[in-house]
Amino acid sequence: MRKTRFSAEQISTALRQVESGAPVAEVTRKLGVSEKTYYLRKKQYAHLLTNELRELRQLRDENAKLKRLVADLTLDKVMLQEVLAKKD
Repeated sequence: MRKTRFSAEQISTALRQVESGAPVAEVTRKLGVSEKTYYLRKKQYAHLLTNELRELRQLRDENAKLKRLVADLTLDKVMLQEVLAKKD
């Protein structure tokens, strides 16, 4: 999945600007994104508050870290099994 160049907090701020009355075209022009991108992000992030966005990012980071850990441990296990198989 392609990463966005804006953080979740920046996206949330842009969404709040439009909710407070700023025109969508003006906000998207300032960010350098299309209106289609704005509406896609609105669908993704509109229901989340700022603190929930931070928590979501922390959970995603932790999940990625745990996945790397599992991959490393699985690789270690396979290597050890190969060593044991060669000894027999």
